[in-house]
Amino acid sequence: EPGKLIIQQVYRAVKESRSGGRLIFLEDYDINLARYLVQGVDVWMNTPRRPNEASGTSGMKAALNGGLNFSILDGWWREGFNNRNGWSIGSDTEYTNPEEQDAADAQSIYETLENQLIPLFYERNAESIPSEWLKMVKENMRTLTPQFSLRRMLKEYVTDYYLPSIEGKKRNQ
Repeated sequence: EPGKLIIQQVYRAVKESRSGGRLIFLEDYDINLARYLVQGVDVWMNTPRRPNEASGTSGMKAALNGGLNFSILDGWWREGFNNRNGWSIGSDTEYTNPEEQDAADAQSIYETLENQLIPLFYERNAESIPSEWLKMVKENMRTLTPQFSLRRMLKEYVTDYYLPSIEGKKRNQ
């Protein structure tokens, strides 16, 4: 099964890396578990099948709490990702064959974990501070917090829909 293949490849990548083999897989993910996770994760990994990601609010919440996203370029992450605020899984390509898509995504996950994400997480400067990781967290907060907030959404709603609707009603009276 394609899903199991991806999990196996991620597991192998973590086992073979400098992470010391630390990996947690949580079954039966739901909103109650999400509340805890988005508050304390370092990396939020999201692997929906492209193009079926509705919005990805858990990834947004993780980002607002300083978690870096590692996700398929679909939904909100396609709009928010800038190559400096997290990682993409695969490219923007939509495959017609799901098996080809899974294989490409699995390869991307493996390569990104091994060559970028895990080395960056464990890299420390002379003071033992993960300065490059923190630079990415700051970029994440700087770019995603204003872009994916209730304040921005309400402002756009009022400006683009509510006020024009009121003006239209006034003209028709």
